[in-house]
Amino acid sequence: MADLGSTARAGAGAREVAARMGEAAAAWLDSLDPAQRATAGGAAPTAQEETDAERRRWFYTPTDHGGLTMHQQRPAQQRAAMRLVASGLSAPAYGTVATVMGLENVLDRTEGFVARFDRERGRDPGMYHLRVFGDPTGTGSWGWRFGGHHVSLNNLVVDGALVACTPCFLGADPARSPLLGGAELRPLARVEDLARELVRSLRPELAARATLLPRAPSDIVAGNRTRVAEGDRVIPLAGIWRGRFADDAEQQRLQAASDAIDEASGLDGADHEAVAISSAPKGVPAAELDAGQRELLRALLGTYLDRAPAEVSPLARYADDRALDEVHVAWAGPTAPGEPHYYRLQGPRLLVEWDNTQRGANHAHSVWRDPTTDFGIDVLAAHRARHHA
Repeated sequence: MADLGSTARAGAGAREVAARMGEAAAAWLDSLDPAQRATAGGAAPTAQEETDAERRRWFYTPTDHGGLTMHQQRPAQQRAAMRLVASGLSAPAYGTVATVMGLENVLDRTEGFVARFDRERGRDPGMYHLRVFGDPTGTGSWGWRFGGHHVSLNNLVVDGALVACTPCFLGADPARSPLLGGAELRPLARVEDLARELVRSLRPELAARATLLPRAPSDIVAGNRTRVAEGDRVIPLAGIWRGRFADDAEQQRLQAASDAIDEASGLDGADHEAVAISSAPKGVPAAELDAGQRELLRALLGTYLDRAPAEVSPLARYADDRALDEVHVAWAGPTAPGEPHYYRLQGPRLLVEWDNTQRGANHAHSVWRDPTTDFGIDVLAAHRARHHA
């Protein structure tokens, strides 16, 4: 999508997806009363950070993501909201998002139904927020954001075409949970297993170069920053929330949990430097992988890039061996199943991060980013330059 370089050259797929999004967004907004709509709407996207700052904020913790929650909507409105969410996802990705939302009930039981986070219920499948920025029926730029615990979807439409759908975050807590008959629920199973299979298949010399650390960082390294930058390090859990809790006791509990997670990771300053974000990718380039490993890497990329609808997924880019060659694979932590671990895939216009470290390596995070055009910021700037020069 954004590699088109100009919305004037946007493909038919990007326009078809944008049209579906626009229809679904308009229908949802039309179903709301004035008070709901005031919460559901946001300022139109612009290239100016001061007026576009809220749209560029994103979270993956159970905090206020901004917008109208599912709780604040009637059932028909909830259905319309989920229709908009579905318009920005492939069918498998929509199923995964719906499953992740439902996991809040499983997590609540795991924790003994006590988590509060300064509200009535801390683990809550109704605390997912939807907000539309701008007018989806007009000719100007508009976008939408859907987010709650372990889900963050961010989409931008410019000149009638979808130009950005990153950051795209999916997590799972628990990452695995038992089902009847000895089955197991693992919403992100392939996202984890394909990477482990790939890294374990590397010959020793490549495996040593791919491994950044014998221990894993406690979280994805770029965190929930708007822009990815050289030297970014892990943000402590307490920093990935929208402000402080009004209840001091709840804030202290969050800080204590954050401190415990950081301490458990065991990373010192040199370790954080080893896994810090860098513009030059770390790890091993796909150019040095054998044919089977390259196919594993393509399949792994698909678990991220095919979260977008087929019409706009950039996965086809990596059918070109030259594009795949530039993707680097990096790992931190043990490769044994059930051990805390982290991996990164990085190349031009691509940053993928995964961690499964917390709660005894049963709490997973995965994010797909395009550092060049997350939130469509650069597309908006180019659009403004063309129309206001």
